[in-house]
Amino acid sequence: MTDTKRPNVIIILTDDQGYGDLGCHGHPALKTPHFDRLHAESLRLTDFHVTPMCAPSRGELMSGLHCLRNGAMATSLGRHLLKPELPTMADLFSAGGYATGIFGKWHLGDSYPYRPHDRGFAEAIYHHGFGLTGADDYWNNDYLNPYYRHNGQLKQAQGYCTDFWFDSAMDWMGRQADADQPFLCYIPTNVPHFPMWVDDVYKEQYAAYGDDPSGFFGMIIELDENLARLETFLRGRGLRDDTILVYMTDNGHAGGALNVYNAGMRGGKCSRYDGGHRVPCFVRWPNGNLRAPGDLDTPTQAMDILPTLLELCDIEEPADAAFDGESLAGYLRGQDDGPTERMFVVQYYQNSIGKNDAAVVWKQWRLVFGKELYDIRQDPGQEHDVSAEQPDVVAAMKDFYDRWWAQVEPGLDEFSPLTIGSEHEPTTMLTSCEWENVRADGAGSVRAAKATGGHARGGPWNVLVDRAGEYEVRLGRWPEEADLGLAEPAPPFQAAYGTVEAGIALPIAQAVLEHEGRTMTLPTAPTDRAARFTLRLPAGRTKLHGWFRDATGQDLCGAFYGYFRRIGE
Repeated sequence: MTDTKRPNVIIILTDDQGYGDLGCHGHPALKTPHFDRLHAESLRLTDFHVTPMCAPSRGELMSGLHCLRNGAMATSLGRHLLKPELPTMADLFSAGGYATGIFGKWHLGDSYPYRPHDRGFAEAIYHHGFGLTGADDYWNNDYLNPYYRHNGQLKQAQGYCTDFWFDSAMDWMGRQADADQPFLCYIPTNVPHFPMWVDDVYKEQYAAYGDDPSGFFGMIIELDENLARLETFLRGRGLRDDTILVYMTDNGHAGGALNVYNAGMRGGKCSRYDGGHRVPCFVRWPNGNLRAPGDLDTPTQAMDILPTLLELCDIEEPADAAFDGESLAGYLRGQDDGPTERMFVVQYYQNSIGKNDAAVVWKQWRLVFGKELYDIRQDPGQEHDVSAEQPDVVAAMKDFYDRWWAQVEPGLDEFSPLTIGSEHEPTTMLTSCEWENVRADGAGSVRAAKATGGHARGGPWNVLVDRAGEYEVRLGRWPEEADLGLAEPAPPFQAAYGTVEAGIALPIAQAVLEHEGRTMTLPTAPTDRAARFTLRLPAGRTKLHGWFRDATGQDLCGAFYGYFRRIGE
C-alpha cells in the first residue's frame, strides 16, 4: 500500500433497472435528473454486461468469477450460494485496511457461512433473499417500515426501504469519515424489483402506463431522490472528490414496460439477447486522474469491477487469484483501450441449463444460443442473424465457447452445502429457496403451495452437519413468525402500497422427513405450527428432505420452512 490517500468506494447496484430506464439514456417518460448528472460526471461503460438474473450478477460482482464457477448461478434452487471458500470483494478490501459495509440486498445466502457478515462485511444491514417478498425474508414484510437484519439480528426500520438503506449507509460512512477510515460501501437496493410498491405521489405522472409500470417508474424516481441525498452528503462531508462511485444494475428491464422504451435492445430480464444483460455502468472519481467523463465502448463485464477496484485502491490481489474479469484501471485512466479482443460468456442457471444456452460477446459480435450471430454496431436490436454471412466469426466464437464449456460443465452440479449445528448459528432456517433444483422462491409460491414443475414433495436440502449429535428438525408449511397452523390458510396482507392475496389451506395430516434412505413420519393436527422430528446426525455432508401429506397419504407440498437445531451430543 502506498502512502497516498486511499479512495473510498461506493457501489450502488439497483435491481431490475434496465439500460433504458434512465432519462440520460433517452427514456421518453422517466425524469431522472440526479442519475443524469452522475452520467454527465462519469466514465460510462456503454457495452457493459451482467448476468440476466440478480443473484448471479451479484456473485460475479463480489467474486470476480463467472457465476457457473462461483456457485451462485441461479436465484434459488439451492444454486444461489457463493462458494464459502472464495474471497469476496469485502474480504479483500477488509484485508487491505478498509472498513466494509452493505446496506440492502445480498441474495448470496442467508445462513452461516453465507451471510454478508460472514463474507467480509463488518457492517451488514440487509434483507433475506431476492426481496422483501421473498420466501426466505420476514413474513409479510413491507416496503414501508420493513424488517431487516443487522449483522444477523432481526430489527424493524422506520420509513421507506430505499430511504432506510441510504440513511444507514450515510450514517455509517459518516462514522468512518470521522475516524479517517477509508471504506467500501455497497448499496444494493431491492428497487425497482417487483412488487411495484411505492407511494402514489411517485406514480401519478405515469398512471397512463398502467399500475406495474407506474410503480416501477415511481420507484426509480424515489431512488433518484436518494442519489441526490447521497451527493449532498458526500459534498457536505468533503468525501466526494476522493470517493470512487460505481453505479450499475443487475440485469435488464423487468418493470413491465419494455414496449415503452428499451434503448433499442431486444429482450429484458432473463433474455440472452442484449436487453437481458447489457446494463448501465458509471464510474466517477474526481481526484482519480481518470479520463475526462465520456463513453467507453469496449465490451466489459461485472467480473471486471473487483480487479479494477483492487488496482485503483492499491490493494493486493490474492496470490492465487484467478479472476475471470480483468482490471479496467488502465482503460479508465486513458492508458489503454481496454480488453478489445476479449471474448466472454453470459450464461446462468434458470430452471435448467444446457450447452449453448448463452450469449458470447466479442467486440461488436453476439453469438446467441450457439447459432445466431448479430452485429450490434449495425443491428443493435438483434433482428438480423448474419451467421451465414460470417462463418469464420461463428467458428471462432463457437470454438471459444466449446473450450469454456468444457471447463465449467463438470462442476455445474456441485452444490454448496447448508451448514447446520454450527456454534455461529444455533438455529438455522432453511426454506424452499434452498430446495435442490426445485424453484419456489417467493412468498407467492408459499401462499399458493406451488413449486415450478409441480413437485408435490418440494426438494431436498443439501446439508453440512457441522457437529455430530442429536438434532431437532421442525418442518413448517408457513414460517414461524406467521403463527399459522399447518393446515390453516394465510389471510391476505395489506401492505402500505399494495395487497397480497390470501394463502390457500391444505389438508395436511402428516409430515415426512427423509434422510439417507430412512423415511420418518409424524401425524399432525391442523393447528400444529410445525412437525417436530428428532434424529441423530453424524458430522459431514448429507441430504434432508421434508414434505407433507394428507390423511390418505397423498403428497401435498414440500416443507417450505425447516428449522434445524443441535440439542445434544
